[in-house]
Amino acid sequence: MEVTQVLLNAQSIDGTVRKNAEESLKQFQEQNLPGFLLSLSGELANEEKPVETRKLAGLILKNALDAKEEHRKFELVQRWLSLDGNAKSQIKAGLLKTLSSPVSDARSTASQVIAKVAGIELPHKQWPELVGSLLSNVHQLPAHAKQATLETLGYLCEEVSPDVIDQDQVNKILTAVVQGMSASEGNTDVRLAATRALYNALGFAQANFSNDMERDYLMRVVCEATLSPEVRIRQAAFECLVSISSTYYEKLAPYIQDIFNITAKAVREDEEPVALQAIEFWSSICDEEIDILEEYGGDFTGDSDIPCFYFIKQAIPALVPMLLETLLKQEEDQDQDEGAWNIAMAGGTCLGLVARTVGDDIVPLVVPFIEENVTKPDWRQREAATYAFGSILEGPSPAKLIPLVNVALNFMLSALTKDPNSHVKDTTAWTLGRIFEFLHGSAVDSPIITQANCQQIVAVLLQSMKDTPNVAEKACGALYFLAQGYEEVGPSSPLTPFFQEIVQSLLTVTHREDARESRLRTAAYETLNEVVRCSTDETAPLVLQLVPVIIMELHNTVEGQKLSSDEREKQSE
Repeated sequence: MEVTQVLLNAQSIDGTVRKNAEESLKQFQEQNLPGFLLSLSGELANEEKPVETRKLAGLILKNALDAKEEHRKFELVQRWLSLDGNAKSQIKAGLLKTLSSPVSDARSTASQVIAKVAGIELPHKQWPELVGSLLSNVHQLPAHAKQATLETLGYLCEEVSPDVIDQDQVNKILTAVVQGMSASEGNTDVRLAATRALYNALGFAQANFSNDMERDYLMRVVCEATLSPEVRIRQAAFECLVSISSTYYEKLAPYIQDIFNITAKAVREDEEPVALQAIEFWSSICDEEIDILEEYGGDFTGDSDIPCFYFIKQAIPALVPMLLETLLKQEEDQDQDEGAWNIAMAGGTCLGLVARTVGDDIVPLVVPFIEENVTKPDWRQREAATYAFGSILEGPSPAKLIPLVNVALNFMLSALTKDPNSHVKDTTAWTLGRIFEFLHGSAVDSPIITQANCQQIVAVLLQSMKDTPNVAEKACGALYFLAQGYEEVGPSSPLTPFFQEIVQSLLTVTHREDARESRLRTAAYETLNEVVRCSTDETAPLVLQLVPVIIMELHNTVEGQKLSSDEREKQSE
């Protein structure tokens, strides 16, 4: 059977040809598995063959070794282990040979398949010579083969758990990877593959990170790589730092000042993918310290008992100003795009984590920025000031925040209806939601919502639900937390007088032509649920009237017309 032609047909644009080819491959696999896998590895290793059939052969081979579903994966592993030893040896030899192919797609595919085989065999103490044979000639190889070998080592570390590779081999892998990363390595592709391989190998380096000299050396190599002229290497090096920050938090103290300088420079001057990782480093340190402080809570007597280095507390005089600068780098259309992620959003997220880590200490560092920018003519400054305020509402004490909220509330309600810019309105509604989430409710001593301003708040939010979908969605979210705060108020809720109007407005939102955008329809129903859940007996008759209305809506949703799969997903949500 000529496998090349079948593999070409399997990629044909003609459906019938494609179907027949897939059928033949399936038959071949069922009738003669060793022969099938051998012909695939032969195709992948053969330099005469077209690149697209080599790639597909490797992909089919990879899928014959691994599956997402646990049960199926187990079957495939058993199937490979029980395969004839000769066939397996030939397949593995062909894969290793392909690592020096001049065709990059073939090399890369072989790297992934080798790692899958290793993931099955190494835990069963098979293929013990693999790591040795990968490393034996890594120094003499031409650049493209060196790159493929390092890529393979990276995938290998991703596939197997650290206990299946002994420390002696780990040391050799790290040595090869670090040599590939060093500035003396002239080839960019090799340096990139080595840096990415280190990222996957970090979990294996426990012993090396416990040794001062080795750790210093590894940290120096990573920090040097963050200064590479190639942007992808800088990004990969910062990804290593992010991983180190969580895996080896307790070892970071000697390096933290240098890392701050490197990250600050990247955040201010480097391209976005690199800057995002540099911010992520500090978000990751926050995550570590939040976990430690939560775990130890109020139980410790002296600070000496607690394994927290308070890196964030020490860094905030410089870290907070750096993060505030990022908030001014918004993208024009980020509110419309549900998956948007950029430097301003990363900076605001990190600022929120810093607030949760250090609490009250952040407030005086952020308030001047808010006061300075919130009334500026440029929308970017108004939006950044509002985003900064919203980001610090979880963490500091109510005593510290409520006086600020009392001053800001009227201003924000006015901005939500009157600001000419949609970004500013979006962030203002989000910030109001955060105020109601963290500073409103039975747990807070001094209420920010009173008889005097409750009506105005409701009116502004209902008005805002008629705005563009992204703003309306945030207004629904604010109303959600407003209702939630009145959950335990007893027989009468301050929202009772507005109950009917609120429910009507939310139902109206669900019928908007554009309610599919920005998850608006889903948000309106989530809010309606919360408003009903937190309502009191006084409004029970109105809730009863709502039942047939919702039954009707449910009927219409379930009976929905023919929808595309994307719309079906929103419908089911």
